[in-house]
Amino acid sequence: MVEIVYLGHSCFKITGKEISIVADPYKESMVGLKLPKVEADVVTISHDHPDHNNKEGLRGEYLCFDTPGEYEIKKAEIVGIESYHDSVNGEERGKNTIFVYEIDGIHICHLGDLGQALTSEQLEKINGVDILLVPVGGKYTIGPKEAAKAISATSPKIVIPMHYRVGKMTDLEPLEGFIKEIGKEPKKVDTLKIAKKDLTEELEIYTLKSKG
Repeated sequence: MVEIVYLGHSCFKITGKEISIVADPYKESMVGLKLPKVEADVVTISHDHPDHNNKEGLRGEYLCFDTPGEYEIKKAEIVGIESYHDSVNGEERGKNTIFVYEIDGIHICHLGDLGQALTSEQLEKINGVDILLVPVGGKYTIGPKEAAKAISATSPKIVIPMHYRVGKMTDLEPLEGFIKEIGKEPKKVDTLKIAKKDLTEELEIYTLKSKG
């Protein structure tokens, strides 16, 4: 069983039997949301911008992964994949690291601030997705149309949108634009708790209640 809690913006806490991971913690001053005080075994940082890199905002001790590579800790496998924060090979906003976590048999992919179409090489490294955490707000990342293409390319069982208009992030597109583009009404839940056996072949969209 894996539990996914949405802490706001692009930040999630993912907890399995042996490990807890926080992805892309943000600074309140940037996002306009208050980052909950949480602990984790691992923190992953997709890129060094203050709405994604506030590891100091977490409690306790943790390992931090912020570069491409392969890591193994507490029976979980974590793969960081190099990508770009824009559509011009990083010339505008630099690089972004996609993270794939295999926890209790479930593959979860956090695309970070992806700004490009996924390449065949990146898709090969992603290597199958059960749950896709995808930015949908545009401007700094892919928007609704590009997010729909990323979903098609990765064929996940579950999609959870992130990085859309909330708090101070008024220059991002609202969540409704993505929902309209995808043409499927999301299931609204407080947190997502799911086991491998619960995954279905039909794509499901979930929107999680932000704790931030």
